[in-house]
Amino acid sequence: MKEYQHDKYHKIKVFDLFCGVGGLSKGIKNAGLTVVGGLDVEKKCKLPYEANIGAEFIHKTVTDFGKEKLSMCFNNCNYSVLVGCAPCQTFSTHTAKNKNRQKDSKWSLINEFLRIVEETKPTVLSMENVPGLINQNIFKSFVLSLEKLGYFLKYQVIDCTKYGIPQSRKRLVLLGSLLGKINFPLPSKQMIDISLSSAIGHLPKIKAGESDKKDPLHFSASLSELNLKRAKCSKPGGSWKDWPEELILDCHKKDSGQSYTAVYGRLEWDKPCSTITTQFHSIGTGRFIHPEQDRGLTPREAALIQTFPNNYIFYEGKKKILKVIGKLIGNAVPVKLGELIGKAIKQHIEFHEK
Repeated sequence: MKEYQHDKYHKIKVFDLFCGVGGLSKGIKNAGLTVVGGLDVEKKCKLPYEANIGAEFIHKTVTDFGKEKLSMCFNNCNYSVLVGCAPCQTFSTHTAKNKNRQKDSKWSLINEFLRIVEETKPTVLSMENVPGLINQNIFKSFVLSLEKLGYFLKYQVIDCTKYGIPQSRKRLVLLGSLLGKINFPLPSKQMIDISLSSAIGHLPKIKAGESDKKDPLHFSASLSELNLKRAKCSKPGGSWKDWPEELILDCHKKDSGQSYTAVYGRLEWDKPCSTITTQFHSIGTGRFIHPEQDRGLTPREAALIQTFPNNYIFYEGKKKILKVIGKLIGNAVPVKLGELIGKAIKQHIEFHEK
C-alpha cells in the first residue's frame, strides 16, 4: 500500500468523510485546496479515491473513526477543513412515506459527523445532502449544535444546473466557519450550456448490450426483446403512456402506478439529464433512455453528467460489473458541486487573512 504523508506543511488541509470515489474531493482539489484523506465504508472506493485524489483512503465506518487519526491528517496546517456527504437515501423523497426510516442506521450518520466536529473543531466544515433533510428535526438539532460550538453557518438548497452541472439535481449544502460569516459563490452570469447534448452528444453510438472498443466505460446494459420495444416507443420527454396498450406494465394500469411517469422515459438532448442515481443503466428505474439510441445510459455518460473528467479511474482490470460501477458513479457528489464548495471555502479563508 502506498504511504501518504500528513506531516508535510500545507496552509489548508481538507478531509472528506463519506468520500466515495472522490467526486467532492476532486472538485475541492480543482478549487486549489489540498485534500489529505477520505473515509468510506465501501472498500471498492479505495482504488479510485487514491488513484485520482492522491490522498489516503481509510476503509472504516464513521463510528470507528476518531480524532486521533484526523488530528494526524490535520497536522501542521493553519486551517483544517472537514467536508462530507452522509449517505442520503434515508432522507430522500423516495423514503419520505417510510414510517420506519428513522430506524435506518444511516439516519444517525449526521450525528457522527457532528461528533467528529465536536472532537476536532475544524476551522471550516461543509456537509452536503438531499434537500429533504432541511425539514427534519435531526438537521435542525445539528444546526443548533454547530452554532453552540461557535460556527457561523450558511445553508441553502443548490440548483446544480445554475453551476454548470448537466442534470436536474438539487442538493442541500451547509457551510460552517469559526472565522466568521461564510457564503456561496454566486452562479456565473455567463450562459452555461447544461444540456445533455453538451455533456454526452459527442460520444460514439452503441446499441443495447454493446461496448465502445476505444472506451471501456462506454458500454450499455442489454435489453430484453420486450423492453427494447418499450424503449423504441418512448418519446423524448414522454412516458409509458405513449406506448401501445400491449406494452404497458400491469402496475402502471393501476391507480397507484399512474404517477410514475418517469420510468422508461426517454431523455431530451436540449435539457439537463434526470438526477443520476445508482440505477442510471436500467431504463425501468427512471428517465434514463438515451435521447435517440434505444438503450439505457452507459457509465461513461453517467460519469460525464456527474462532471467527472474523461481520465477519472473507477476500476482496474478488464472485469466490468455494471451494477458495481453504477453504484460508485451514482453515489458520487458531482465534481463541479465539489468545486463550488471548494471555491467558497478558499475565498472565505483568503478574505479572513486580509
